[in-house]
Amino acid sequence: MKKRFWMLDTLLVLLTAACLTLTVALAWVKPAYVLPALVVFALVALAVGLFLRQFRKMLAGFLRGGAAHGAAQQNTLAALPLPVMIAVDGRVSWYNDAFLHGVAGGEDVCLLPVEKVLPGLDPEALATKAGQDFVYGGQRYTVYGVRAEDSALVAYFVNDTVLKSQADEYFATRPAVLLIEVDTYDELLKEMRDSERMRILGSVDTALDEFVGATTGFYRKLGTARYLAVVEERHLEKIVKSRFSILDKVRAMGQDADNPIVTLSIGVGRGAATLAGAIDMAAQALDMALGRGGDQAAVRSEDGFEFYGGVSRSVEKRSKVKSRIISSALRDLMEQSENVLIMGHKNSDLDAVGAAVGIWRFAKLCQKPAAVVVDEEHTLAQKAIDELRRAGEDMFLKPQEALDRVYAKTLVVIVDTHIPGLLESRQLYDAAHTVVVIDHHRKCVGHIEDSVIFYHEPYASSASELVSELLQYLGGDKDNRLTPTEAQTLLAGIMLDTRNFALHTGVRTFEAAAYLRRMGAQTPAVKKLFNSSFEEYAYKAELVTDAEIYLGCAVVFKDHLPPGEAVAVPQAANDLLTIDGVQASFVAVDTGTQISVSARSMGEVNVQVILEKLGGGGHLTMAGAQLKDCTLEEARRRLLAAIAEYREHQQEKGK
Repeated sequence: MKKRFWMLDTLLVLLTAACLTLTVALAWVKPAYVLPALVVFALVALAVGLFLRQFRKMLAGFLRGGAAHGAAQQNTLAALPLPVMIAVDGRVSWYNDAFLHGVAGGEDVCLLPVEKVLPGLDPEALATKAGQDFVYGGQRYTVYGVRAEDSALVAYFVNDTVLKSQADEYFATRPAVLLIEVDTYDELLKEMRDSERMRILGSVDTALDEFVGATTGFYRKLGTARYLAVVEERHLEKIVKSRFSILDKVRAMGQDADNPIVTLSIGVGRGAATLAGAIDMAAQALDMALGRGGDQAAVRSEDGFEFYGGVSRSVEKRSKVKSRIISSALRDLMEQSENVLIMGHKNSDLDAVGAAVGIWRFAKLCQKPAAVVVDEEHTLAQKAIDELRRAGEDMFLKPQEALDRVYAKTLVVIVDTHIPGLLESRQLYDAAHTVVVIDHHRKCVGHIEDSVIFYHEPYASSASELVSELLQYLGGDKDNRLTPTEAQTLLAGIMLDTRNFALHTGVRTFEAAAYLRRMGAQTPAVKKLFNSSFEEYAYKAELVTDAEIYLGCAVVFKDHLPPGEAVAVPQAANDLLTIDGVQASFVAVDTGTQISVSARSMGEVNVQVILEKLGGGGHLTMAGAQLKDCTLEEARRRLLAAIAEYREHQQEKGK
C-alpha cells in the first residue's frame, strides 16, 4: 500500500514538473503563447484536482464497502456508532460513516496523511490506558488506539465534549477558602485612638471589597482584624497569578506619614473535598503565613504549601504575656521530667549554643539534671564551649553519648531550629517521647509537629533572646542564677544574629541584652568570642576576593573548605554586604560531604525566599542551605536561577 501511495504521489509530481518545463520552454520560443498556455495549465490542474477529489471519494466509498485492505476489521467496525478510523503506514486507510460525518465533517480524507487530517494525534498516547485527549473541529474527544498485526492502527473516537465541559466547569467553580488577618493590629493599631484605628481598618475593608468584589465570591468579618472569604477556583487562579496583589496594596497604605505600616497574612485552602476541609487547610496555611513573619499568603493544597509575598520585616510583639506563659509551662514540664537534654541545629553557631546553655541553666533552676548535645567536631561556637569549660561548667555531651541518657520521662528541648532534618541528632529526637521547640526562624514546610510546646516567634532577633526572656520569668536565687560566662554566651548569640545590634532588633532585644548585662555579661569578653585566627581571616579574605556580582548580589563558589575554618563562610557573607551596590551575598562552599550556602542581606532582598528554592531557610536578612548529592557547578546553576527568578518577581511587582 505504501508503495502505491509513493507511486501515485511521484506520478503527480512528475506530471506537474513536466507541465511547468513545457510552459517555460514555450515562453522562451513563443512568448505570445505563454498566457494561453498558463490558462490551459490552470484548467488542467483544476480538472486533475476535481478528478482526484472524486477519485478519493469513490475510493473511500469502495473501501468502506469492505473490499480493501483490512476487510475483516472493516466489516466488524462499519456498523459501530462510535467513530473509527484505520490508518496504515501513517495514512488514512479506512473509516466508518460515524467518523466521516462526526469527525471529518463529511469530507472524504481517504489516503491522506494522518498528521494532516488530525494534527497532534499521537499513536503512542492512543495505546495507553487513558487514551489521548484530543480537540478537533470544536469537539473534545478521548481517542483510544490499537495496533493490529499488519501494522494498521485502529483509532476509536469517544466524543465527550459535554462531559469534559461540565467537568471543567465543576473544577472551576470549586470553592476556595481564604482566612485573612491584619498582622499589625495588636502591636500598632490597638494602641491608637478609636477614630484613627477605624479609619485605617476602613481602608483595609475597602481594599478587601475591591479584591473580593472582582470575583463571584464573598467575604465576611470574623473579628476586629480577621476576615473569611470564599472564591471560586477560576478566580483564585487569577489571584495566584497576580501573586496576591492585595498584599502590596495594603502595605502601600503605610507609605505616607499619616498611616502606620499595615500588612496582611492570608491562608488559602484549595482543592479540598468539603468546605470544612477547605477551612481546615486555610487555617493551617494562615498559621504558616504568620509563622513565617506575616505579610504574605500561604496556599495549602493536596500538593503542599506555596508562599507569596513576605517582603517586609516582622513586626515586633511588645506584649510579653506569651513568654510568661511559656516559661511557666516549660517549668511544669521539667518538674515532671527525669532529665533534660538540649540540642540545636547541625553546625551549631553561637545562637544555638547560647540558647541551649540558657535552657540548661533553666533546668538547673528547676533542679533537674541536664546536658547540652553538641557535635564539637562540626560547630562554629568552639570558643564559647571552651570558655564555659574553663569556667567549670562542663555541660556538653556528644550526640552518641546523649542517646544513652534517653529515658521514658526524658524531656528534649530543641533550640534555634524547627526542622527535623537540621537537628544536631535526628536519632535523639526520634527516641524522645516529650519534645519542646524554641525557635525564631520563619516557619518552613515539614516542621516539627509533635512537640508539647512549640514556642515560635519569627519577630525575635534570635533564639537566645527568647531564652533570655524565659529565664527572667523563672527567677532564681543568687547562688543558682545565670552565671556571667553563660550570660556572655547568650549575649554573643544575640549579637551574632543581629550583627552587633544593627539588624532585626527591637525593644525586647535590647531589654534581653540589658538583662544579660545585669547577670554579668561583659561586652569585651563577648567580642573575643568573634575573633578569628590568622588562617580563618586569610580564608575569609580569599572568599571575598573570589566574589562576583550577579543581579546586585555578591556570589562566591569555592571548591574546598580547610579543616576548622567553617566559621569564615558566614563571616565572608557578612563582609560582602559592606561593598557598595551589594544588596545580598551568597557564599557556597564544597565541604566534601555537601555544598553549604550562607546568605546575608540588608533587607532589600529576602534571602530566605531564595534559599527555600534550594531546600534551605532562615530569615529575611539571614539564611542558609545544605545541598547534598550536588556538585558545586550544579549548586551554582540552581542558586543563580533562584536569584534570577526572585529578581524577575521583583520587577513584576515594580510594574
